[in-house]
Amino acid sequence: MAFAGKYQLETQANYEEFLEAIGLQTAKTEHKVVTEVVQDGDNFTWTQSIPGWSWTTSFTLGQECEMESMKGVKFTGTAKLDDGKLSLKFPEYFFTAEIVNDKLEM
Repeated sequence: MAFAGKYQLETQANYEEFLEAIGLQTAKTEHKVVTEVVQDGDNFTWTQSIPGWSWTTSFTLGQECEMESMKGVKFTGTAKLDDGKLSLKFPEYFFTAEIVNDKLEM
């Protein structure tokens, strides 16, 4: 599954509750988050940004990698791809993403 591309947030459900649950209430913004995914085979660089802030993490599918969460917590994790759905356990939450009708759903 090819994830490479640049995607702008269109809709979000329960986002404020998510930010509160992971302790990032101050990250709430009216800006539309832009997610850019660079993919080279199993190697990914994943960047999310709004004006004045960005967060980037890199990983290789199936390999344990050292990463940093949006809160700046360093951790070791393994990204997996099953049935076109990318998944990764962060310290604060379980992340999934997939491409549906040429759109990134997280």
